[in-house]
Amino acid sequence: MKRNMLGSTGLEVSEVGFGASPLGAVYGAFAEPDGIDAVHAALDLGVCFFDVSPYYGATLAETVLGKALHGVDRADYVLATKVGRYGDEDVDFSAERVKRSVQESLKRLQTDHIGLIQCHDIEFGDLGQIVHETLPALRELEDAGLVRAVGVTGYPLDALRYVAARVRVDTVLSYCQYTLQDRRRAQRRRAFAETGAEVINASPLAMGALTQQGPAAWHPAPAPVLERCAAAAALCRSLGADIARLAVQFAVATGGFATNVIGTSGAQDIRRTVRWIEQPLDQALLRAVDTCLAPVRDQGWINGLPDNQHPGEHV
Repeated sequence: MKRNMLGSTGLEVSEVGFGASPLGAVYGAFAEPDGIDAVHAALDLGVCFFDVSPYYGATLAETVLGKALHGVDRADYVLATKVGRYGDEDVDFSAERVKRSVQESLKRLQTDHIGLIQCHDIEFGDLGQIVHETLPALRELEDAGLVRAVGVTGYPLDALRYVAARVRVDTVLSYCQYTLQDRRRAQRRRAFAETGAEVINASPLAMGALTQQGPAAWHPAPAPVLERCAAAAALCRSLGADIARLAVQFAVATGGFATNVIGTSGAQDIRRTVRWIEQPLDQALLRAVDTCLAPVRDQGWINGLPDNQHPGEHV
């Protein structure tokens, strides 16, 4: 497994990151032993970057990941978790809460430090508070040795860029926006590079939309987008291919990201992912899928507070 430096953090991460949200059963029920086996399989395959959050499964994902990593040499992996979002109606980016949140995560993850702490889904919070209160509080934890790097995550690119341009952040995690269907992240490459933040690419499978089985019922994408993704999956299937393989290969081979975080719940998932990235990208299939998805290219959805979609106009 190829490894890359994560910007200027000093952290070395695998080009495929283990997205631990499925360990919180956000994509459906799963057996805890299967999740633990998946983590161990990932480590055996050279995956060393694990991304989780207390939001995933109401802390279940952190708890399971902590059990899986218990006893593993801390130098063998980089752990990333998040603060600020704890439930659909439970968002708190206050300094007191995020500091307490880190302590709670340390206990669940059974470790003494976190490699990367991230403000989770900043579009649901007050961006001014995140700039002036939350991120400085997390830097205090960095000074205390509890975290190694500080970042932000979210969906609206303008919100992420707004924060990264106003306060130093080490990383920006953007999801579902460097995929077969949506490549808006590539269009903003220079804008983010100017902030000095390293971009982490998450969910190249578009939260399940770019898989043979399709997304969960809660997927927020508009119906036309999901319909076209299903059509592209059917096209791949008719040609004896798997759209998930193409989606993973596309992100890893063409994105230029230090790491690509992919949701993983079973050992077979991570073994398959690693096998896929060792294979060449099928350019003819990519062109066919591009044509199928062209009518919904770069179409997304509104996520978070209205004023945080294009914050330069409001904040």
